[in-house]
Amino acid sequence: MDETSSTPTERIMSADREGHHPIHGQLRPSGRMVRKVLLALGIVGPLFYVATDILVATRWEGYSYTDQTVSELFAIGAPTRPLAVPLMLTYGMLAIAFGLGIWISAGEKRALRVVAVGLIGKEVLGSVATLFAPIHLREALAAGEGTATDTWHGILTFGGALCYLLAMGFGATAFGKRFRLYSIATMLILVVFGVLTGLDQPQLEANLPTPWMGLWERIDIFATMLWIAVLAIALLRAQVQRPQDNPDGSSDSE
Repeated sequence: MDETSSTPTERIMSADREGHHPIHGQLRPSGRMVRKVLLALGIVGPLFYVATDILVATRWEGYSYTDQTVSELFAIGAPTRPLAVPLMLTYGMLAIAFGLGIWISAGEKRALRVVAVGLIGKEVLGSVATLFAPIHLREALAAGEGTATDTWHGILTFGGALCYLLAMGFGATAFGKRFRLYSIATMLILVVFGVLTGLDQPQLEANLPTPWMGLWERIDIFATMLWIAVLAIALLRAQVQRPQDNPDGSSDSE
């Protein structure tokens, strides 16, 4: 068969037979499948998170979905912590795997590499907060029983929000004008509803009513989850339209 008419798979096999390794950026068909699976986790992960939030909230009698935060579901002393922690960590692993898929798909597009770092960084911080820096229940905070874990939880949460903004800011440049405008709108939602949630923090620590605090936070979180899923769909569509190319146009087989 003429070398110019050989398929990408045949060229890779030929290179292996000759003792050569694929050039940088070149993936075998199995590698492309792994990449697609990792990218698909960007859709599975957000769905898993939303399902976890709803499921765990229903297991705490008296918990207010609109008035209480997600962090309270895995707070120290919360009846739902034993269920919430492993589920939240599972989501974190799904999100990190998606971030790895973005990194693999980025090719020479540095913006997507920053997106990957931002999303992975956020989940590392979130997992540390879940395991080692959970907050205390409102009653304990009002009684002065808060510890350094409460302070560190706030710091890690704020750091995670910055990671999301970093990912969205660079991700806005990846897929044209519509995705850019959508990313900017999501960033605004993240900031506005993050501020609204933070304004109720003193009331939470004093064990006072916090009407709508849980709703503000969930609008913030779910908007972010939706952005992640839309990003995953855009990346997967790029793989379907150019099955042998990276999103930046460089070929896996050239």
